[in-house]
Amino acid sequence: MTTALITHDDCLNHVTPPGHPERVARLEHVRDALQSRALTRVAAPLATDADLRLAHPPRHIDAVRGAAPAEGAVQLDPDTWMSPGSLDAALRAAGGAIRAVDMVLEGEAANAFVACRPPGHHAEAARAMGFCLFGTVAIAARHALERHGLARVAVVDFDVHHGNGTQDLLWNEARAFFASSHQMPLFPGTGAPDETGAHGNVLNVPLRDGDGSGPFRAAWEERILPAVAAFDPELILVSAGFDAHRADPLAGLMLEEDDFTWVTGALCDLAARHCGGRLVSSLEGGYDLEALAASAAAHVDALIAGGGG
Repeated sequence: MTTALITHDDCLNHVTPPGHPERVARLEHVRDALQSRALTRVAAPLATDADLRLAHPPRHIDAVRGAAPAEGAVQLDPDTWMSPGSLDAALRAAGGAIRAVDMVLEGEAANAFVACRPPGHHAEAARAMGFCLFGTVAIAARHALERHGLARVAVVDFDVHHGNGTQDLLWNEARAFFASSHQMPLFPGTGAPDETGAHGNVLNVPLRDGDGSGPFRAAWEERILPAVAAFDPELILVSAGFDAHRADPLAGLMLEEDDFTWVTGALCDLAARHCGGRLVSSLEGGYDLEALAASAAAHVDALIAGGGG
């Protein structure tokens, strides 16, 4: 089996104002970097309202739909914008993550990378924020639990910003384990070690401004990977943000592409031991275009290697 790449051109139609870091060029650079890879390419479907309700109350879904402009742009918060194409882009991102879960659990792919935007890990149950409209990875986790009948799903997040939305959406879900490394202090201000979930199902391992490969790898090798292994997941979902790269303009961690290769390989090894290699990764942050493209390519190359490709 090969690694699946799930994406859609609709995700290029989420247009933010000039100078906004979460811009169309991000996805263009990622897709260009993956052009030569041997991947099973799949068009991301649109998520339905029933899909979104796996993680969000109807009032949030209605509010996001109601905010979508017919022309121009609207601002949902200081960081988060919608253009006429934003709603479908966000629905493709969530639908793509669901399709990726289906493919991996049904044996159509060894693992998968969802190259869509906007990102999702800051969207809380009833609040769009931090460039995010819907909780893409949390929706995918709920889909695996509710519709595929899994008993344990792990979500891990190596974006430089804490995934407050994913944490919020899975806080009360004993069947899901959420673990994150992230720079702190930094937006969104959450992710302290004492945030442990309603069932001890959340693990936050903050890193400091200036930390590089050593502290990052130690956080994963000594804390996060053992905790995920102890949870014994049947599926691993990854919030793959590449803004911890040293070149990223929005943060201060000092990672290189090799660090993303390493953590992806470690997660693939863990998935091979615990859940038949079943792993789905979804694009989150990364705002230096060249670093993002190189890091995403390193990540996908490790997925291909980890899936036996």
